[in-house]
Amino acid sequence: MKIITKKNLNETGFDYEEGNVLLIDKKAGFTSFDVVRKVMKLTRMKVGHAGTLDPYATGLLILCTGRLTKRITEFQEAEKTYTGIIELGKRTPSMDLETEFFEEKGIEGINYENIEEARKSLTGKIMQCPPMYSAIKHKGKALYHYARKGVEIEREEREIEISSFVITSISLPEVHFSIVCSKGTYIRTVADDFGQKLGCGAFLKSLRRTKIGSYSVDDALSIDDLKEYFNLLKQQGN
Repeated sequence: MKIITKKNLNETGFDYEEGNVLLIDKKAGFTSFDVVRKVMKLTRMKVGHAGTLDPYATGLLILCTGRLTKRITEFQEAEKTYTGIIELGKRTPSMDLETEFFEEKGIEGINYENIEEARKSLTGKIMQCPPMYSAIKHKGKALYHYARKGVEIEREEREIEISSFVITSISLPEVHFSIVCSKGTYIRTVADDFGQKLGCGAFLKSLRRTKIGSYSVDDALSIDDLKEYFNLLKQQGN
């Protein structure tokens, strides 16, 4: 299995027969499918991704091309590592910056002990309700289509596991964190639940995925790296 990183792109190249695994560092403002489409256009190969990142999030996307798209589930099952910022005192329908604030509360009285108690309650195996602003399907349509029309769909809670939830710094109203979690965990929901437990509300201000299993964003390519690589191939007549 050929894994393409920013360190070996020029040496390894693309295997158009068997396919490739690409580590991509997604920029904010792009959907995961935007990245897939860009890579499809550059490589002219079938492409799939192993785990969605929200548009405002950045970080590691693993893409599989060609025949290796059949192995996407291997990467989807791996633990994910994230860093980010939760801002206390405000809530949004999407639980991040995609939508406007609908609730604001003061954070007077919030202290380290409160924050540590909330963190502990959201660590380990817990039940989580998927957000309305998600790609989960209901009657063939993603939930976010209903959410944008103001329609609430009943969702079932499901068990997820947060194996590590570390508060890396506190500068109220911001709480910086690092989380290692199982497949299917919504960090936006963690942020909203965190605020609910503190009684002041909260939203996810920023998010970056740094690892999927043992693969790190430090080794990932940017879309610009890929464009430069394919432009160079054209110049060389390949």
